[in-house]
Amino acid sequence: MDDSPLDQLATLLRTLRAQRGLSVEGLRLRSGLGRTTVSQALNGTRVPSEATVVALAGALKTDLGPLLALRRQACPEPDTGTRSEEATLGGLSFEERYRRFVAEVHGRLTVVGLDLSRPDRSGWSLDAAYLSLELAHDSERSWAADEGPGAALVVRRAEQALAGRRRVLLKGLAGSGKTTLLQWLAVAAASDTLPQELADLQRRVPFVLPLRSLVRRGCLPGPEGFVAATAAALAASQPAGWVDSVLTGRGLLLIDGVDEVPVEQRQSARDWLDGLLAAYPDLRVYVTTRPSAVPEGWLAHKGFTELTVRPMTAADTSVFIGRWHTAARRNTDSPEEQAHLGELEVALRTAVRAQRDLAQLSTTPLMCALICALHRERRGHLPHGRMELYAAALSMLLVRRDHERGIAVPEGIRLTEQQSMRLLQRLAYWLIRNGQTEMDRSTALALLADALPAMPSVAEQGDADQVLRHLIGRTGLLRTPAAGTVDFVHRTFQDYLGAQAAIEGMDLPLLVNHAHDDQWEDVIRMAVAHARPQEAAALLTGLVHRGDREESHRARLHLLAAASLHYATEVDTETRELVGGRAEAWLPPRSPEEADALAALGPGVLDLLPRTAHGLESDEAGAVIRTAAKIGGDQAYELLRHVAPTLPEIDLRSDFDLGEGWGNFDAHEYAQDLLSPRLVRSPLSGITVRTPEQLDALSLLPPLRQVTFRGSFTARDIARHLSPERTEEVKIYEGEALDHIRFVRDLTALRHLALAGCAQITGLDDLAGLPLPQLCLVQTPALFRFGTLTELPGLTDLELFTALPWKDLTELPVHDDLTKLVFGATVSVSLRGLSRFRNLQTLVVNQPLTAEDWEEVSSLPGLTTLFLGDALAHAPVLPNITTLSAYCETAELSIDVIPDRFPNLTSLSLGHRMGSPIDLTPLVVMPGLHVAVNVPHAVGVDKFLPGKVTLHPRPRTPLRPAGARNP
Repeated sequence: MDDSPLDQLATLLRTLRAQRGLSVEGLRLRSGLGRTTVSQALNGTRVPSEATVVALAGALKTDLGPLLALRRQACPEPDTGTRSEEATLGGLSFEERYRRFVAEVHGRLTVVGLDLSRPDRSGWSLDAAYLSLELAHDSERSWAADEGPGAALVVRRAEQALAGRRRVLLKGLAGSGKTTLLQWLAVAAASDTLPQELADLQRRVPFVLPLRSLVRRGCLPGPEGFVAATAAALAASQPAGWVDSVLTGRGLLLIDGVDEVPVEQRQSARDWLDGLLAAYPDLRVYVTTRPSAVPEGWLAHKGFTELTVRPMTAADTSVFIGRWHTAARRNTDSPEEQAHLGELEVALRTAVRAQRDLAQLSTTPLMCALICALHRERRGHLPHGRMELYAAALSMLLVRRDHERGIAVPEGIRLTEQQSMRLLQRLAYWLIRNGQTEMDRSTALALLADALPAMPSVAEQGDADQVLRHLIGRTGLLRTPAAGTVDFVHRTFQDYLGAQAAIEGMDLPLLVNHAHDDQWEDVIRMAVAHARPQEAAALLTGLVHRGDREESHRARLHLLAAASLHYATEVDTETRELVGGRAEAWLPPRSPEEADALAALGPGVLDLLPRTAHGLESDEAGAVIRTAAKIGGDQAYELLRHVAPTLPEIDLRSDFDLGEGWGNFDAHEYAQDLLSPRLVRSPLSGITVRTPEQLDALSLLPPLRQVTFRGSFTARDIARHLSPERTEEVKIYEGEALDHIRFVRDLTALRHLALAGCAQITGLDDLAGLPLPQLCLVQTPALFRFGTLTELPGLTDLELFTALPWKDLTELPVHDDLTKLVFGATVSVSLRGLSRFRNLQTLVVNQPLTAEDWEEVSSLPGLTTLFLGDALAHAPVLPNITTLSAYCETAELSIDVIPDRFPNLTSLSLGHRMGSPIDLTPLVVMPGLHVAVNVPHAVGVDKFLPGKVTLHPRPRTPLRPAGARNP
């Protein structure tokens, strides 16, 4: 039987790939498509979209015609003569119709500036456009993280980062791609095209709930109102009880924009979500927000993991530029313009690599799209700086695209740039003042109608409805996300225009009074940029003096003023000294959280950081490095060059070291200037390699003691950069490209090996007989052969952060002489059989322990160190334990039982995911105890002798500077 057209298409694609010498990953990168899309096309598991075929043909440098012909044969048009489309739809179940609706509605992205002459072409297929960004799980304060103890900033691609996580709070800055990620999840779930990593979401039914729209309509909907709120066209056909049935076992909630909910309503939104989770405990839920909108651990009481969208890497930016220009070429029929777009693509890739300031601006999809559009519009010339970029983009979108293309009076309305700006400012400022990100069309019409009498040259061209239709149809800044609703295409433009309106309206007191609200954070900074010198000074001074008066907002206001200072074109010396003096009380940062908060405020804070590590504690030195590394750019690089030589000579065991900080810089320069000199003087705590550029830069460094690989690296890539005599620790994460680990046999000094996400490593046969003492396994493939653990005769420390095939430890295939055993948060196994490990000294377990589990623990004679991720209430008396760590996600820690249950304790570490204050008073009766507390506040510290209690982060007691005056 002949192959089907779909089989022939897949065979042809595979043949072309082999002829071009491309790996699947190489084809994916060249085409800009997702892994799943490329895999399905090569395997013939489903008919690829036309856009996918075009992208693959371009990547394979082959004639498009035969590929499209086979695709058309594989996907023939429906026989309209025998069955109408209406009848076809009528034969579908409601769920199938709903899935199609979701895939259609969320299957396209609107991209700023994609086609300036045709607003209707400003979108592209999600299938071709989706870019898998990196997500970070910050587990520094918790050994209970899924990724393993000691993991610092665990960074993975979205598919890997989300794998196995039932509930996620996704944080990201404006334009970072949070909403796009939810769209992709919705479409992939609805169309059954999820990648293998997210197989646990297969066949789940997605509900995309934009909070900005739902809150504006009043009460948040119950389950029965989800379809009406998000798919109104299908609401009348919804079967009774359908949503309840779906949510009970197959629901996927994608909740977008907590930061777009007014502050006073966020608690209600959380209560609403709590109620849904209580009613439907099996729900998979992903929620997005800006980082500053909610405190850390905001949803931890419901088991949410917090992930943060990372800035795009240089490789991501290059892929995005390629996809943007590919989409732009598809949107024009002119061969000359298509050729010109190809030249612009090459030129922009070169410019982004060569110019650090441009590379820093292009680290989010929104900013990268703006840069692509401006680069095309200005024929290769770009403005400098963020505010200049916004101003140029607005000019481009509002007027120049129509004027330069001879579109004189579209829709019968012609507005100057200033007229358009005034009207849009009015809409933006109303949204900001009212804590909204969208408005009813009737509200927009009323605001425009109120403005028209003062703009007679506009009023004589048409009424408010005509003007609004013009602004929506021609500016590229407004859109109608739903019938009767108007919003800005992106929040950044709303903030920019609203800030301009606030300055022109002399509303400085209003800005100061709202500065504590995270929704006003970008507005404040942009207002300082828009302001004249005296206005900027008044606004900055107002922020400082309000911070002096209000202790609860003091740190935020003082640091916001310092960060905003960078945006001011001109400010007098007195104001600069006032702002800088207040900010110094909060500097240098002392924790990863403080470092991240500072980095989010922008490059302006670099001027406030110390340029030497002399006099800094290790936590401060690490936090300064982290802050500068996260900001990136030339100024940050120069600061690191000053700080690096002054770091302590000993191994720096801080929260963040130089080896983690090179993601935002040129890898070769960073290796030569910062890492190599540091390694010559004293060892780093480790180096993390994420990109091919960083991998190549390893050749510039002395032999490394510890290396972490986070990327698609082969065994050859990894092995050629390791030293058999010096390398003691190797961690391999995201090891999809790793097909063997035989190179480990050559590493005679190796003591610790970690393997995570290594889909092709299904056993440890390659290590048979090696005296490897420490092994960590994270997210092993489904067919992993754990029996090969017995091939490691010298294994003493075993860490497991992966699903196990046994109910208890009686079947754990390791030798009985283990001294350390670690079970991650995702491991659920009975501890029955633990008692056979008579030499066990350290045990890490995150799951709740039963009475039988505790009996096994208490039977271990040599156990002295215990790490628990559960409440202590049911612990028996354990006199051998001298070191205890207790980290609690939701329940109380039950500290009062510690003196009786752990009478010989000398070291105690306590943490609570909610960050709630911990009362240490019950521990005062243990005079030999040293306590480390991983929350910002603790009660009873004053009752201990000095040095007996360590708080992380170390508390600050900033004093109001002498002579500070109230305005």
